[in-house]
Amino acid sequence: MWALWALRAAGRGGAWLSRAVRGCRPPRAALLPPPPHPERALAAVRGGLGCSEGREGGGGGSRADGQRSRADGEEEPKDAEEEEDEEELLRRDPLLPAGTQRVCLVHPEVKWGPGKTQGTRAEWQVAEARALVCTLDGWSVVDTMVVPTKTPDKKLIFGRGTLEQLTERIRGSPEITSVFLNVERLATPTKKDLEAAWRVPVFDRFTVVLHIFRCNARTKEARLQVALAELPLLRSHVKSNVAHLGGRGRSSRYTMGSGESFLQLQQRLLRDREAKIQKALERLRCKRRLLGQQRRRKEFPVVSVVGYTNCGKTTLIKALTGDAAIQPRNQLFATLDITAHAGRLPSALTVLYMDTIGFLSQLPHSLVESFSATLQDVAHSDLIVHVRDVSHPETELQKASVLSALRGLGLPDALLESMVEVHNKVDLVPGYTPAEPDVLAVSALLGLGLDELMARVEDAVLRATGRRTLTLRVRLAGPQLSWLHQEATVQAVDVIPEAGAADVKVIISDSAYGRFRKLFPG
Repeated sequence: MWALWALRAAGRGGAWLSRAVRGCRPPRAALLPPPPHPERALAAVRGGLGCSEGREGGGGGSRADGQRSRADGEEEPKDAEEEEDEEELLRRDPLLPAGTQRVCLVHPEVKWGPGKTQGTRAEWQVAEARALVCTLDGWSVVDTMVVPTKTPDKKLIFGRGTLEQLTERIRGSPEITSVFLNVERLATPTKKDLEAAWRVPVFDRFTVVLHIFRCNARTKEARLQVALAELPLLRSHVKSNVAHLGGRGRSSRYTMGSGESFLQLQQRLLRDREAKIQKALERLRCKRRLLGQQRRRKEFPVVSVVGYTNCGKTTLIKALTGDAAIQPRNQLFATLDITAHAGRLPSALTVLYMDTIGFLSQLPHSLVESFSATLQDVAHSDLIVHVRDVSHPETELQKASVLSALRGLGLPDALLESMVEVHNKVDLVPGYTPAEPDVLAVSALLGLGLDELMARVEDAVLRATGRRTLTLRVRLAGPQLSWLHQEATVQAVDVIPEAGAADVKVIISDSAYGRFRKLFPG
């Protein structure tokens, strides 16, 4: 009986561990002719890069007809049990307590040695940690401590004397209800010892960031990626709970007749859960690859907008597209799901702007791994626009973090070399002028510098996609003009009545022009 009780105690929210996920076949989008208008272009490729259309924060986009369909247009029903089992993977207990929390922010500062963070200062690390806490509803920082340490890798992080001083200060402050220790991960024994000493819950950077990711994930793929990133935390909890039971789980030979110890059972269930999440993610990636192929056949240029979290990517996309549905939020990781927004360039060419997850220095490793697949979509872009917040004191360090992450994705050299760098929020830096050549200074909020940016984007997109501007003479009675409206961007039509023809100025790709000449020789 102890094993049944232990299974419940150690696996609270462990109902998911006993569920089996039978894969849901991913929906496929019907092939549609490419529409000439931005909103139709977006509808035609919705989801094509694993994205959702519309609002900041990754509001889940659905098909215009509200249905899933096969590539040949036939309905593909989804089994209700499969849907329920897949949703079961996404049901987890809260990582952080609900309600108001008054947080003491403790930042261990390593002044020398291998543990010292290079290229930044403690005050800016604290500012970013404070921003993470303030992102959580009802949470506020009531006290901040920057505490020197020589032993960041030891069990309790701080030396004995420093720890005693910290304990006295935290215990002596009744307004403190929890502590955010600004380290990447706390070992479970360390967390428990500190909580016992300080008598309040203690959270690390991994747990806080993971909880923010949970709150902001909207699409099923993003939610599954968060669930995958959470597995190391669950594994540490299982080991800790077994140890808490006095090792009985390890020494017990059988658990409910299974022939497994309690620890072995929990570890196997977690392995099964990981395999099911990976399988569900692969189904969604297959769907994304299929729709990405359709998007490339339709030849809609894609511009991926990347940058450090809260640099103003979403505000910039809203300014470029005029999409009133986009609602930027001034907080970290407001965008977690890739979202697509259609816009027109000065030549009337329709492009898709992809709003991506923001980067963060010292992002926990398992979160980087989980979201690397999402960021791989950047590799299929025609152009990358790197947005920087030049009003931030550590803008250079943020730039280095973003570029390092992009290189880690193995992007093509040509894509990285053609990247357009945009310095945003210049309205907060009076008299700002970029020191680097070929860098554009803008204020997305005030609309400054946007014409120059759109012209630069258009030039780069035309070069990247092999498009060119041509004037073609077509017969008014034939299908050529209709074909050009479908397959190219028509800029102007000059009708010549006496000839029964028209001169059509178009932006057209080399491949589409080749098809035009093949279909309409002469």
